[in-house]
Amino acid sequence: MIERREVRVRVPASTANLGPGFDVLGMALGLYNEIEVELTGVGLTLEVEGEGAERLQALGDRNLVVRSVTETLERLGLRPGGVRVRMLNRIPLSRGLGSSSAAALGGVAAAAALAGVTLGPEELLDLALPFEGHPDNITPALLGGLTVSALVEGRVRCVKLPVPEGLRAVAVIPEFHLSTAKARKALPATVPRADAVFNVGRAALFLAAMQAGRLDLLREAAQDRLHQPYRAPLVPGMAEVLAEGERGGALACFLSGAGPTLLALTSGDGDEIGRRMVACWKARANVTARAEVLEIDRDGLKVL
Repeated sequence: MIERREVRVRVPASTANLGPGFDVLGMALGLYNEIEVELTGVGLTLEVEGEGAERLQALGDRNLVVRSVTETLERLGLRPGGVRVRMLNRIPLSRGLGSSSAAALGGVAAAAALAGVTLGPEELLDLALPFEGHPDNITPALLGGLTVSALVEGRVRCVKLPVPEGLRAVAVIPEFHLSTAKARKALPATVPRADAVFNVGRAALFLAAMQAGRLDLLREAAQDRLHQPYRAPLVPGMAEVLAEGERGGALACFLSGAGPTLLALTSGDGDEIGRRMVACWKARANVTARAEVLEIDRDGLKVL
């Protein structure tokens, strides 16, 4: 039985991989989309404001939020007849900041709330997974903070870890888009064993440094050989901009998700790091970008 007629959820942006943790590590960022869903009984009404509004509005019932709401309601045994979906988007599209994960997870959580169904985190993630494909973004978007996730026999298993106080992220967001599908096609089918061992060590060091508060180790711990070198040609100037962020005092710099956003971690205010990275990108590759200093979101998705 449907318990509610209307629900609103807030979902944070997320950054995945964090350098070496390819498809495994993720962290939630203080930039939010809001989704309102109302059961109307007749047809579909879709209203989109903010980032990508025109593009997402034109999708109609193929919109990811709409699909995740309606298909999840049906999976829970409900046929709503019609819905009104209103989206307020602040997360840029196709920039490596988890916009599709926020859409998929937000729709699933809204549907569960409308149905009056209480689901555990991993159950929600399992429902959201078919819409997104990988758990590294949907997990921090749901739980907040720093997360480790993996697929075990097709189901999501995850752990949330604490984040040191005062840590912030500087997201340097270029004007151009990069689809996850295109970024994945750039990856090789196999990698040298030495590179695999390198990444295992760096991912473990990254997690240990975060838990021990050894922020001085993050720069080396965030190094990667599995995906960033292969995606670099798709993000002109990437190496130079990441290096400039480190020269500016960042604790670590890496490609955010599949890119093209570049992300720096800092314990300071981050403004100067962002300015330097934006200026470097323009000077080295003629790429126009903006920098946003973001808190680490520690709460994840909320039903408001």
